[in-house]
Amino acid sequence: MSEVVHEFTTTVPRWQPYVVPVDLETASAEQREAMQVTPSNKGISPYVLTLAHDPESLAVRSPLFNLIMYGKDGLSLGERELGATAASIVNRCVYCAAVHSSRFINYTKRTDVIDAIFQDGLDAELEEHLGAVFDFAARLSPTPPQASQEDAQALADVGLSDLECLDLVLSSAIFGWANRLMHTLGEPVRD
Repeated sequence: MSEVVHEFTTTVPRWQPYVVPVDLETASAEQREAMQVTPSNKGISPYVLTLAHDPESLAVRSPLFNLIMYGKDGLSLGERELGATAASIVNRCVYCAAVHSSRFINYTKRTDVIDAIFQDGLDAELEEHLGAVFDFAARLSPTPPQASQEDAQALADVGLSDLECLDLVLSSAIFGWANRLMHTLGEPVRD
């Protein structure tokens, strides 16, 4: 029996789709082509196999996701992951919060930041730079967004360039969409 996971942790749960994913062995040529560029380039996850039911959308989604999350210019990879983590916490997406908090730690070696966030949530007190990044992403993520001009100014005040600010908006926004999509298509479980 599987247990639905509700708490935030860096231990990535298994994501279980509500619909039967595409079978890689019987996938159409269009589905196989759409699955060629996966977000992590590490394999084809059940999530991607589920998205492959709509290969036209998947063929656009994966390259866009890769450019936003793994771009070489602008915001650091760790800060992009912090933005994705903030969005995932606001949206209560346990799976994405685990994946992206783990990646933040991998890039930055800063377990203390994620420990504070998981302990205190949106009230976590972080150093000024990371706090501005986290707070902006968290305020951008509810519907409707709560990010203000003052929040944007806080990013400039800690030295983020216009491109870095845009990268933070993009990494947070794509997770507003991705979190909702994951919630609609499946749930995180622990076996």
